[in-house]
Amino acid sequence: MSTATVQPLGGCTLAEYAAAKQLPIEFLRELRLSDLSLGGRPAVRIPYLDSAGVEIVTRYRTALARSADSDARFRWKVGSRPVPYGLWRLAHARATGFVVLVEGESDAQTLWFHGIPALGLPGANTWRETWAAFLDGIPSVSIVVEPDSGGLATTKWLSRSALRHRARLITLPGVKDPSALYLLAPNEFRKAWQAAMDSAAAWSDVRATEERVLEERAYSQCAELAANSDILTQFATALAEAGVTGESRSAKLLYLCLVSRFLKRPVSLAVKGPSAAGKSYLVERVLEFFPASAFYALSAMSEMALAYSEEPLQHRFLVLYEAVALRREFAAYLLRSLLSEARVRYETVEKTTAGLKARLIEREGPTGLIVTTTAIGLHAENETRMFSVQVSDSSQQTHEIMLRTAQEERSEVDLSIWHALQEWLACAEHGVTIPYSNRLADLIPPRAVRLRRDFRAILSLIWAHAILHQRSRARDQAGRIIATLDDYAAVRALTVDLVSEGVGTLVRPTLRETVAAVEALIERGTPEPTIQAVANQLQLDKSAASRRVRAAQEAGYLKNLEDRRGMPARLALGEPLPGDLELLPLPEQLALGDGCTVAVDSGEKGPSLSLGLAQDAAERTERRLHESWDPINQPSERSEGPRGDFGTPQGDPDGDGREGRR
Repeated sequence: MSTATVQPLGGCTLAEYAAAKQLPIEFLRELRLSDLSLGGRPAVRIPYLDSAGVEIVTRYRTALARSADSDARFRWKVGSRPVPYGLWRLAHARATGFVVLVEGESDAQTLWFHGIPALGLPGANTWRETWAAFLDGIPSVSIVVEPDSGGLATTKWLSRSALRHRARLITLPGVKDPSALYLLAPNEFRKAWQAAMDSAAAWSDVRATEERVLEERAYSQCAELAANSDILTQFATALAEAGVTGESRSAKLLYLCLVSRFLKRPVSLAVKGPSAAGKSYLVERVLEFFPASAFYALSAMSEMALAYSEEPLQHRFLVLYEAVALRREFAAYLLRSLLSEARVRYETVEKTTAGLKARLIEREGPTGLIVTTTAIGLHAENETRMFSVQVSDSSQQTHEIMLRTAQEERSEVDLSIWHALQEWLACAEHGVTIPYSNRLADLIPPRAVRLRRDFRAILSLIWAHAILHQRSRARDQAGRIIATLDDYAAVRALTVDLVSEGVGTLVRPTLRETVAAVEALIERGTPEPTIQAVANQLQLDKSAASRRVRAAQEAGYLKNLEDRRGMPARLALGEPLPGDLELLPLPEQLALGDGCTVAVDSGEKGPSLSLGLAQDAAERTERRLHESWDPINQPSERSEGPRGDFGTPQGDPDGDGREGRR
């Protein structure tokens, strides 16, 4: 007895199916199709075989046509895991050098009947990237794009698939699919099909045309914003108009990190602060200025989610509200792999109808991470892979937020212009050269191993800032955007304290205030102040003061003399606070090295520094890169070709062989 779900509709016999598709019943029986009774109604049993001809899943055809209110023509046997139809016939495809991907069994059967290698997908929305491995060794993959929502779904998954670079798109004017083309004129099918094959377009050509149209449409909407000489300040102003009080620096850094998604190594960020400080609110409001394609936001995820989720993460940010998911060691490991290696490769064992089988799961990046947390610090392995920014816990910030909340009117910001800017940037130039990168490396004191990662992140942010402001930047002879000292100055303003704090050469002002409060209390006759006393001194609530004290204790600047659990802290001074040293040089110091000058905004599109000077500087940097090994600029194993600054092929920041648009 079949375990499939009983169907309420009329049935379908193999003879009726063969007549409807105009395929010989003997041919279908050779494919092991057969009749069966399903819930008292006739149905066609369609076996799916693996490459060895062993049946692995089963599907039933229960009706020839859709009903008036639903489509119940197909049912999977209970326990079946959908796979492509025709795996056992791919040897023919490898022999001929090409295969046609179609939607459904009947389209594949029609093409097989005419000697054409084909593979049937169980539905346009069912594609799994792991299936691409089935087509290894087949140089040409043609894909029928149906003129409906299924066609849109096909182009969507194809744009993210490894198949796209060898794919050709087939459209069939006037009909939906190969079966319909055959039924329209059976005797003319071969001629009509060949004409469709001859007119098939390479996916790269179709995509390029679509990108040009999208780029032109998006740019027409955001042209004025794109030409602005300081887009980050414009963003901060718009964010304030939308109701966000303070946190301008954090907001700008969040925005620039999100722009870095176009690069091979996006810059990740942890937003830290006490509960109710507005961390998640800030991130949510910044994300409103980006299209949904730029990020994937979650409030929580399971330990295995990164391995099994089908959500695309390539050139996209993963946003986690509260870092609780990272407390699970395996989830944190997968995430570190995704951030550092730009991919996840996880092999597991799964139970199948053929027994236990190994399965390799791959998730492609590069991916950036934005996480909010109340923790003082994350796992050390995660902490060094991102910048950390603190939201303000001051009483003044609390007062300003309350005043803003009391206002009844809110300004409406036209987010469509900001979305258009990001859509245009996705199609615009991504290749950047940083003429002063070697000079910058020479001027930063190598005080800690962590700087190896932080320096790469600084270069990425400079790169992202140049991409964002490319309408006011010059190009070198290879067409790459030339980063100016304006780009460095903007990035330095956002990160100089974060970099210095990260390696311990600078103490955060709030940390100094907390230690100073304890010192003042001791001097006034309170030898072992409590956290409540510190809170009163700083005019903060106890939870905010407690968080500051914990941070000072972890840094060694305060000590808790109380060792009994549950008793109030008895605070004492620890190690003396060091003097502050900012590790990132001033822009003027860089200008002395390569002859660059800080840009002067003319109000018109054009270079922000002399084109001649910039090109000379770029050429000098390029020569130095070829003459000496630099760990920041060492070649990628997966990329070839002449390399520009920051270790990317000229005009190819993603390392995938696709040159940036110019």
